[in-house]
Order: sequence, then C-alpha cells, then structure tokens
Amino acid sequence: MSALNVALIGYGFMGKAHSNAYAQVGHFFPQLTKVRRKVVCGRGHAGLQALAHAWGWEETETDWRRVIERSDVDVVDVCTPNYLHAEIAIAAAEAGKMVLCEKPLANTLAEAEAMVAAAAGVPTFVWFNYRRVPAVEFAARLLAQERIGRVYQYRSQYLQQWGPDPNRPNNWKMSKRTAGSGVNGDLNSHLLDMAMMLLGPIREVSATMETFLPEKPDPSKPGQTYRIDIDDAVLVQARFASGTLGSFEASRFATGFQNDNSFVAHGESGMLEFHFEDLNHLTYADMSGEPDLRGRRKVLAPATGPQANPHFWKPGHPIGYEHTFIKSLADFLAGIDVGEPARPTFEDGLAVQRVLDAVERSARERRWIETGA
Repeated sequence: MSALNVALIGYGFMGKAHSNAYAQVGHFFPQLTKVRRKVVCGRGHAGLQALAHAWGWEETETDWRRVIERSDVDVVDVCTPNYLHAEIAIAAAEAGKMVLCEKPLANTLAEAEAMVAAAAGVPTFVWFNYRRVPAVEFAARLLAQERIGRVYQYRSQYLQQWGPDPNRPNNWKMSKRTAGSGVNGDLNSHLLDMAMMLLGPIREVSATMETFLPEKPDPSKPGQTYRIDIDDAVLVQARFASGTLGSFEASRFATGFQNDNSFVAHGESGMLEFHFEDLNHLTYADMSGEPDLRGRRKVLAPATGPQANPHFWKPGHPIGYEHTFIKSLADFLAGIDVGEPARPTFEDGLAVQRVLDAVERSARERRWIETGA
C-alpha cells in the first residue's frame, strides 16, 4: 500500500500529539508506508478548525459515523474522552478499518473485551507511548538479557500535582461516567503497561483508592462547585506471575511533581531506575564486579528507530515527549509493512484493563484480587 489515509477522532491535547506524529513520521522514517492526514473529526468547530489548520489535516468532520463510512479512510485513530472509545473503535473495526486508540483502552473491562472481539480481524494499536522512551526500551533489553538477574522487587510511580488547583476547570476527566476512573485509568494504566512489558503478567493486586476533594470550586461559575466521583490517588501492591513483588502509586495530588513517571527494578545482581522527567537517561547498578565499582550510575540511553533503523538524531542528542508518539506510530507502520503487529495491540490493552478492574474491585472490597492473568 503506497499510503494510508488516516482519520483522527478527537482534537484535544492527544489530538495534537498524534497529529505531530503523523506529520513527522515520514521525515524520520521515510522507508515506512506513508500516512496521509485525511480527515480530523470533532464536535467543537473552533478547536477542530484550529487543529486542522495547524497540523495539515485535509478535511474536517463533526460526525464520526460519517468518517467511518468513508471508503477512502484506511485508519481510524480514536483519541476522544474514554467513554467514547468502545463505540467508535468497534464500529471502525466492523467497517474493516485499522484502529488505533488512546489509553486506557476502555471505561470498563466489558467494553475492552468487546473491542478486542470486534477487532479480531484488523490491525490494532494502543497509544501507551511511554513504552517508546529510549530508556524504557533500553531497560527492557537489559532485563531480557538478564543483566540484573532475577527481579525481586519492582516499584513504580506516576505523580502529578494539578489535583488541588482551584483554578482548574471542570472537564470530562473529573467524572466516572466519561473517564471511567481517575488516576487509575489515566496514570496507573501507563505504569501497568510498562511493568508488564518489562516483567510479564501481574497475577494479583491489593489496592486502596482515595478521593481527596469530592467537591471543588468551579472557576467558570463563580460561587458554585462541582462534584468529583473519581479517584485522586491509588496505591497498589502486586504480585507478578514471575514471583516479583510490585508496588504502584499514582496521584494527581503529589505536590512538587509535574509529570514523574518512574520505576525501579531491584534484581539479584543489579538494579534499573527510570524517571520520565529525565527521559534520556537510565540509572543502572551492576553488583557483579569489584565492590568499589558497584554504585548506581546514570547512562545516556540510545534512541533507535523501529526494528533497529536509524536514530532520530545522532547518538547523544536527546529527544523529547513528542518523539515517543512518532516512534509509536513508526513501529505500528513497520508492523504493517512486515505483517507482524506492533505492540501494544488491543489484546495488550485488555490485559491492562483486567488489572485496572482488579485494582478497583480490590479497593472496593478491601482484599487481594486475582487478575485472571
């Protein structure tokens, strides 16, 4: 196929990140199948037109159903609020389109299962973009090589600080109906996907969830408040199928942290540590050598392209947040070209959804819950 016509459903923050990936992927990876920014779809006229103009989308549309019916659309990319993921993705898959979807895959486990069933015959992809951070890919390679031996303990955090902000406007992320959950789906889903990519399935969890401010002032309506029914913070203990003990913490109330997505893996012969706020580096400790040389050391992670194709830039030149989306798209396209689906697929998204569901049930029932992995 000479080019894939893409339809983007949604034009918010993720719409911008995805649009940049579609605009840039051919510049860095010209050997891959080309993508054409055919149509972007959304309900707000001003925002829709602004994104289309800024990022070179050929057409705009306000009804996603009309987009899916089009014979000149090959790929549907869903980056709407979470409650719309399932309906749009299922309809697109049933129409024979390739389907990419923002995380978390769905609002509920039942929706995620239905999405996987509907998309069984088409290529799928979930935008867990932090998988494509070079330091995370480097950590995965070192773990596969058993460079730190058996992993005893894995600790992971995703910390943001905007939760208490009284000037933060109400939006779809603050409602369980539209978001499905708070930080569990929004932030913890990233932690879980990375952890399972690195260490395999999670067998069981024990969790607690907290809503610190169930009511907040509405800056758009002076003197009024709005209700919040989602989780502001979640703490999870976990056991991996491999026997590794894990812990996960996600919070929007972590004052002092803007966007710290991090993990530490402690093994029998070393350790690995990553922080997204320092995304070009991986901290590594090798305990197998001389005692005086066993300290933690920070290394610059190599940033390779899909299937060992050239770097974004020359080695030693750092990359940024936007490159994780470009690399995600490049890997998806490379998978299409060779007939080997790039991960994470909808099946991987479902695996994360099973753990998210177990976390919620554990917090509600105050007991360990098996994930079904």
